[in-house]
This record gives sequence, C-alpha cells and structure tokens, in this order.
Amino acid sequence: MNAQERAGLLDALKSRFEKNMHRHEGIAWAAVAARLERHPEALKPLGLMEATGGEPDVVGHDQEAGHIVFCDCAPESPVGRRSLCYDTAALDARKENKPQGSAMDVAGEMGIHLLTEDQYRALQKLGEFDTKTSSWVASPPDVRSLGGALFCDRRYGRVFVYHNGAQSYYASRGFRGSLAV
Repeated sequence: MNAQERAGLLDALKSRFEKNMHRHEGIAWAAVAARLERHPEALKPLGLMEATGGEPDVVGHDQEAGHIVFCDCAPESPVGRRSLCYDTAALDARKENKPQGSAMDVAGEMGIHLLTEDQYRALQKLGEFDTKTSSWVASPPDVRSLGGALFCDRRYGRVFVYHNGAQSYYASRGFRGSLAV
C-alpha cells in the first residue's frame, strides 16, 4: 500500500468512525489511529475489507488484550464477497456449478475472521444489517461435520440464524468479517 492509498484508507476509516459514534462509545479516534500506527500490518486487511464493500468500522475495544475490533458495517453483506460457499471442503464437494471460492478461504486470504453468531448478534445491536441479504457465520464443528453451515440475516425486526448445506451459494449471501488490531 503506497502512501496515497494509506492516507485514503485512513481518511475513509476516520470519516466512518466519526459518522457512527454509537458503534464505539468511549473510544476516541486518536486511540484507534495510534493503534493502527503501531500495527501497520492491519492496514492491508482493512483495505481489503474496504475494497470488497465491507465498510469496516470500530465496534469494540478488548480491554484485556488492548485490541481495537473492526467489523464489516456495510448495510448489506459486502458485495465483493458474495456467491461463495462456506469452506474448501464444500467447494471441493461441488461437482457442477462451482462458485468462485469459499467464505472461509477468502476471509483467510484477507487476514480476517468470519463473525461468530454472537458477534453477528452484537453487530445487530449497533444497527440494522442484512435486511435484504444474508451472511455466513463461523459454524460450530458439530454442524459442519454433518455437512451444514450457519448463516444469519435480519428480517421482521429480528435476527435469524439458519442452516444450509455448506456447498450452497447465493448471489445475496456473503460474509462479514472482523479484525482485532
């Protein structure tokens, strides 16, 4: 990332941070900027989150570890991360009409993690997300071992958790990620 790209990303993050203070009450931008300055390697995954339509923003501060937590806060599942099955095993199991990839692989390549169900529910307390789309969430091993995976959305003013075959993919389903810096 060159200096101009870095400055552009930091400006976008700061602007979003200031427009959405309800997502990170008690956290100052100066603390976020200082954390990013100490951990410049975090700018690459944040840049990828931004480039794929995630609109990353600060959603918390892990006091114990000292981490600032970023999460995709786009109103709908990030457009650049849709039409993916759940993981490599699901992708390999498809014999026809394979998607371009899997949510777990793309997240790993980006350096971020799929939200857990608890993280997804916490995000939904900060706003209304995925009212027209859905997002894969990290699935428990017992669900995955049976061929399934979990996804979530918000409909009728409620957050729903569903299951699907891990090899399924839809144009309206992507994934949301998080990054602890």
